[in-house]
Amino acid sequence: MAKQAHVLVIPASVQGHVTPLMELSQSLAIRGIKVTFVTEESVKERIMAAFPNKGSMHSLIHLASIPDGAKFGDDTKEIDAARKVMPGYLENLIRKINEESDNNNKINCFIASAALKWAMEVAEKMGIKRAVFSTTSVGVLALLLHIPKLIQAGIINESGTALKNEMIQLSPNAPAISTADLLWNCTEDPTMQSIIFKAALDTKNVAKLCDWILCNSFYELEPWFCDLIPNSLPVGPLLSDVIPGGTIGSLWQEDSTCISWLDQQPARSVIYVAFGSFATFSQSQFDELAAGLQLASEPFLWVIRSDFMKGSNRNQDEFRDGVAHCGKIVSWAPQQKVLGHASVACFISHCGWNSIMDGLSMGVPFLCWPQFADQFFNKHLICDVWRVGLDLEVDENNIVSRDEIKSKVKKLLADESIKVKASELKEMSWKAGNQGGTSFSNLEDFVEQIKCLM
Repeated sequence: MAKQAHVLVIPASVQGHVTPLMELSQSLAIRGIKVTFVTEESVKERIMAAFPNKGSMHSLIHLASIPDGAKFGDDTKEIDAARKVMPGYLENLIRKINEESDNNNKINCFIASAALKWAMEVAEKMGIKRAVFSTTSVGVLALLLHIPKLIQAGIINESGTALKNEMIQLSPNAPAISTADLLWNCTEDPTMQSIIFKAALDTKNVAKLCDWILCNSFYELEPWFCDLIPNSLPVGPLLSDVIPGGTIGSLWQEDSTCISWLDQQPARSVIYVAFGSFATFSQSQFDELAAGLQLASEPFLWVIRSDFMKGSNRNQDEFRDGVAHCGKIVSWAPQQKVLGHASVACFISHCGWNSIMDGLSMGVPFLCWPQFADQFFNKHLICDVWRVGLDLEVDENNIVSRDEIKSKVKKLLADESIKVKASELKEMSWKAGNQGGTSFSNLEDFVEQIKCLM
């Protein structure tokens, strides 16, 4: 058997990490790399259940699993306990894979989410070359790598609390970052804030463990931040365009009926509404959004997960039935296909980085409604730096009102300059990802370096 480079890929067990790393895996596989994609057992089961065309996925990527560890939102003790046992699970799996492989197919490269320092340490211990994958913007990654300097400068303390209300300029040409938008402070839960800051503080140590830093972005989108991280390799936008039959790595079953519904709508008319896999709404905020969408008098496609509501779901079924004439509700959507559809006019988004890359790649303007962590800085990039969207503002009760939603939808749909900017970024992203582009070249170089490890 001819020698073949073999990469083990392991994401953190959340949708925002699984999807882009699966997309990266397929890009590696079609370039002749053997890929083993490792998740916790429960995540593997969800991927298999949600993906309808399993044969296509297996032809490119081998799925493997380790026992479940801590879940997102678990307390610090549970996370610490999991970190003690997970390295052993992973090391045993790697040894098993290598024992079952001949000398031509042993794992020679390891790619992990930036959040999985313990996994990088396993690979280092076993002498395997390592790449860390950042699921954030390069700007946020640059900020995380600069945390020690922020502490030294007295901008934040050793717990991450901002000591000064100011704009942080990482380099003379880079967009400034407000201390109000520091991702670990953008949550109301003190425990979660502590967990996020601890992980953020560890980013510099993770970077020291790796041979490559891969980013789901492209150089032309964030040149100032890319220049701050010389060993970063922007390889985005990562899109699910190779395997037919669904979004690979989705943890929810996609409702493809929304595509046929979009086919029936006028061009550039539909408001697409989706808040990712974690955001939840109160009943009052749900009611305001529902009313605002109807007041906007445009067709809308709204993704409402089964766990989207805090507490009561009293109005959901009634609302679903009542809007059939003007909107469609699904529990999960094939987002890239939706955003690429000719009928979609704008995207009401939580500003998660994967959603931003999806929207930018399809040339869709944004209405920004950040919820958590880096999403507030992402909003700043969209509205103030790239100028491809508008911000939805909260009122004195911390609610985005129906009138605000109606007003901003109307304003966005009438703003030709935003549409032009969105179209320009779409073209820029596709140039970067196609032959001769910066991201395409970075990925090709990375693949060649992996093959040289054999």
